[in-house]
Amino acid sequence: MSEQHNAQPPKRKVFVTGATGLMGRYLIPELLRRGHDVRALVRPGSERKLPAGCTAVLGNALKKDSYAQQIAPAETFVQLVGVAHPNPSKAAEFRAVDLQSARDAVSAAQDAGVRHFIYVSVAQPAPVMKAYVAVRAECEEIIRASGLSSTIVRPWYVLGPGRWWPLVLLPMYWIAERIPATRDGARRLGLVTIGQMVAALATAVDSPPDGVRIVDVPAIRAARYFAR
Repeated sequence: MSEQHNAQPPKRKVFVTGATGLMGRYLIPELLRRGHDVRALVRPGSERKLPAGCTAVLGNALKKDSYAQQIAPAETFVQLVGVAHPNPSKAAEFRAVDLQSARDAVSAAQDAGVRHFIYVSVAQPAPVMKAYVAVRAECEEIIRASGLSSTIVRPWYVLGPGRWWPLVLLPMYWIAERIPATRDGARRLGLVTIGQMVAALATAVDSPPDGVRIVDVPAIRAARYFAR
């Protein structure tokens, strides 16, 4: 293996929103373990939920002006904000929370001179959860239009604490992946674990792209170092 591949990724300054949600609770400790400098946006009173070594930034993800001035000197922005336990009845919340927070995050990242924007979207196209998928696709378009180098991660369902019930669907996935007509959809809408998501996101932090990079379910499962 070449010397270049053996080299450790540079330590980065990372700003994380949605830090106390499911993804943030697992991702931030991994980023700290890798030696990155992590600042996390939290509402006042939630600072204690952050792990030791993470710097709290008090603010509101739905109000850009409450945190925009505290992003720098981060060069990487990880946007994890989203409505918990999404379902079709929450269409209005998706626009009020997911869309608004992403729009503000992209604008704030641009103003702060962020070089790499990481966004957790959703696998698409999909036959269900149309309002949720539509909002996430709109957020992706905002990111693309911004001109920021970005990594867009597209899981479908993330298995983790309190979220294991879809394991009963594994036999159906196994069959669907072996039928040519359903193979692509089964792979695109496959299940991933919280560990795979954390590995994929942390690896994205380590290895920023030039332009826009899409990380789909097969790539999340592989959790490999992505090509620059």
